[in-house]
Amino acid sequence: MSDEQTDAEPIGEDARLSNLNARLDAARQKEQVRRPTPDQAKSDANYRMGNRVLADLIGGLAGGAFIGWVIDQFAGTRPWGLLVMLFVGMGVAFRNIIRISNGRS
Repeated sequence: MSDEQTDAEPIGEDARLSNLNARLDAARQKEQVRRPTPDQAKSDANYRMGNRVLADLIGGLAGGAFIGWVIDQFAGTRPWGLLVMLFVGMGVAFRNIIRISNGRS
């Protein structure tokens, strides 16, 4: 084996690397502009919380009504099972909404 040269000269700047660095800098600047401001992030959080409250309300009512309807079908207690479970579902939905508003997801 021959001795390799240990004092290698630095490689000149490649045009592709400088082009890549320029594109990366431009992409970083665009990303900083694209990122939401704190006000937008808070607005998005409020929007998600509102959707969750709405889903809990609709889900509680629909779930209670469905379970009440099933009870009525098997027990023959029409319409009392539906009405009772509808109010139970409403109570569960309001309890969940109160828990969300208190911050105890």
